[in-house]
Amino acid sequence: MIVRDLKSAQEQGRKIVDPKNNWDSTRLILKEDNMGFSFHITTIYKGADFQMHYQNHLESVYCISGTGEIENLEDGKKYPISPGTLYVLNNNDKHILRAFEEMSMACVFNPPLTGREVHNAEGAYELSAEEI
Repeated sequence: MIVRDLKSAQEQGRKIVDPKNNWDSTRLILKEDNMGFSFHITTIYKGADFQMHYQNHLESVYCISGTGEIENLEDGKKYPISPGTLYVLNNNDKHILRAFEEMSMACVFNPPLTGREVHNAEGAYELSAEEI
């Protein structure tokens, strides 16, 4: 059994801050936990407007608080995000995330992250050497 709380995880160095100041993410479950996924609580800062393209990962995101929108860059459709909204990037969807106010999000990644990742130039997380 694994039991962790958000504050302790942050104090143990599991909180990563985006170098571009769009978000921070506390990684509660990581690859080393051998669950087959990683689980994060991510804060998207008010005014954030950035492109991502998770070429190597599938992601599910549940909005806990705040408002914003996600834009699918393949078809240009925009979807509002508010508490209770779930979006799933099941096709490695290239997208833009916008935060109209600070958003708290629960995120699940497959394959799991190792814990120190930040977005590369394409807006993706790199795979570890053993995943390539």
